[in-house]
Amino acid sequence: MDSLSFFGFLFVIFLSFLCSSQGYKFYVGGKEGWVLNPSESYSHWVGRNRFQVNDTIVFKYKKDSDSVLVVHRDDYFKCNKTKPIHNLKDGHSKLKFTRSGPFYFISGQDDHCEKGQKVLVVVISPNYHHMSHKSPVAPSPESVSPAPAPAKSSARDVSSSVLVWVFSLIMAVVFL
Repeated sequence: MDSLSFFGFLFVIFLSFLCSSQGYKFYVGGKEGWVLNPSESYSHWVGRNRFQVNDTIVFKYKKDSDSVLVVHRDDYFKCNKTKPIHNLKDGHSKLKFTRSGPFYFISGQDDHCEKGQKVLVVVISPNYHHMSHKSPVAPSPESVSPAPAPAKSSARDVSSSVLVWVFSLIMAVVFL
């Protein structure tokens, strides 16, 4: 019976690790989506969230009326749309953060970036995974090189996490 308890304990530890490595989904602009004049500024939205490696950022917008450009640092501050790293234009664009550092996003629509439709997201290092996704983070764009892009508002995708947690709890009761 001791070996069953030991394996049950190892299984619970393994499932806890799986829960901690799952990413969150963040919806830029919340219910309003990627729009020119959101009710909450993009800088305020970013400031109240913490982005980590494996998180996904989602931009929702009218497919033929706007787009999201992933750009270099200088192009972000100058609203330069001529040489984006990536041009996301399907109306429901997703980007998973596969590394830490800054990511620069601007609107592809004429004059929208200049009017404030842009967002700078700083993804924290994986060794800070124990910190909350809700803690504010102070971006320091000057300290990091431009970001190549990897392939409801800040809502946690909890369905799979809850399922794993409940299963872990049941296994702990059975084996311990």
